[in-house]
Amino acid sequence: MTTSTTPESSAAAPLVDLQALVVAVRRRRRFWCSAGLLGLLVGTAVAILMPAPPTAVTKVLVAHQEDQPNDPGTLIRTDVALLQTTRIADQALKSLHSPEKPEDFMKEYSGAGLTNNLLQITVTGDSDADAEARAKALADAFVADHVKRIKDAANAEAKALLDQRDRMQGELAQVNKAIGDGSAQTGPTASADLESLFARRAELTSRITDFSQRAADARIGTPQLVAGTQIVDTPSAMRGSLPKAAATNGAVGLVLGLVLGLAVAAVGSVVADRPVLRRDIASNLGASVITELPRRRGRLWRRRRIRAARERLTTSLARTARGSAEPVSLLELGCARSTSVIALDLARALAADGPVVVVDGLPGPQLARRRAKPGDPTVVGGGSAPAVPHQERRIGVGSVAPGTAWTDLQYLGTRTVLVVRAGHGSAAWLHTVARQLADQRIAVIGVVLIDPDPRDRTDGTLWNGLGTALRGQNDRPARQSGTDRPRTERQPIWAARVPDSDQEAR
Repeated sequence: MTTSTTPESSAAAPLVDLQALVVAVRRRRRFWCSAGLLGLLVGTAVAILMPAPPTAVTKVLVAHQEDQPNDPGTLIRTDVALLQTTRIADQALKSLHSPEKPEDFMKEYSGAGLTNNLLQITVTGDSDADAEARAKALADAFVADHVKRIKDAANAEAKALLDQRDRMQGELAQVNKAIGDGSAQTGPTASADLESLFARRAELTSRITDFSQRAADARIGTPQLVAGTQIVDTPSAMRGSLPKAAATNGAVGLVLGLVLGLAVAAVGSVVADRPVLRRDIASNLGASVITELPRRRGRLWRRRRIRAARERLTTSLARTARGSAEPVSLLELGCARSTSVIALDLARALAADGPVVVVDGLPGPQLARRRAKPGDPTVVGGGSAPAVPHQERRIGVGSVAPGTAWTDLQYLGTRTVLVVRAGHGSAAWLHTVARQLADQRIAVIGVVLIDPDPRDRTDGTLWNGLGTALRGQNDRPARQSGTDRPRTERQPIWAARVPDSDQEAR
């Protein structure tokens, strides 16, 4: 027996099949769309049930002594950080006569640097008036603290300069005294020393004048900085729009819900490992997909196409049942209702040839409690299958879902058609179904795929096992090759065109 090797079978399977992942996520669109809708509703509800507290905003112009045109915003960021200190919060609370703790008050306001010299303060309160009063007190506390720091710095600089001037004035007094004492002396040495003292006096006088001027300049510059630091925008309450807040929160919730839903759907699809492509289902079950049917009736313009597909499936299964000496069964996995409908259609098609009995082996009431119509076949329970006369044609209907009694399936039929819902069973369970059916010597002649992905373009046909496949029942015996080995399976077109000598060389 030869085994065909195609490029698809010889290639190593990827760790994550992106095509299968995309299809699995798309099939769970109800889940992630529901997650997005839930996020939208939650965001809107939060905006309605938990509205933003009353908020007031004010702007403060801050003048810095170290202002530079190319400042990257370091000074204003320092002001924002100073605003978030307990010292300023405590000063604002004292002006408000509030017993609130500064640590708690700091959580209710924030600052932001709009430019290098413009600070915006945002404060929340119990009401609009309370928020405005808090913003005014906080801005005044910040301005007072900033002015105090400017004055302290200027005074410290001026004091340092004046202290240096006073020290030099004491040294100048000593030089003047030395000049007065040395003027009575005569001689070359005394004349040189006197010239040196005069030069030192001139230098000290110049430096004393310089320090005095610098101290005066330091104090002169302070009023400009103090005047430049002021509230330029009086505190005003922010008028929030409930529809706008609801729309914003709803949009954020929608995006977060969709992202979270897509992530959960993708992770769940990878972890669950439930095949959805016809290629993977056929490979795991070891049988080809013979047809596909939707799970629901579909839209109005698609019903004619669905009805035609059901009729073709019924005709194909009826032809197979007539040509088989062994009973044929239908085994479902995740689609008991669709399987019962296919079985009844098949039984009605075979009723013209003689009496037909449908053996109900389904765990549910799909067939047992159905409403019988005129001309419907006889339906018996699975326990009555051995009592069915051999003269009557028998169609078994069962399930291969978890919990199946595998040894009872052979009483339904030794040749079966699997009716599988895409994405219902895991890859491991599909392998279990194929292995158990092989152990029970039940031949799988094809797979009917229910609820397939409409964008699936993979091939669900297997080129081995033509002895049981529907397409291989009427195939003629293959011509013997030069090595006298029978060809037991159909070769692909690209392999059939290769000369025999080339095949032997390979």
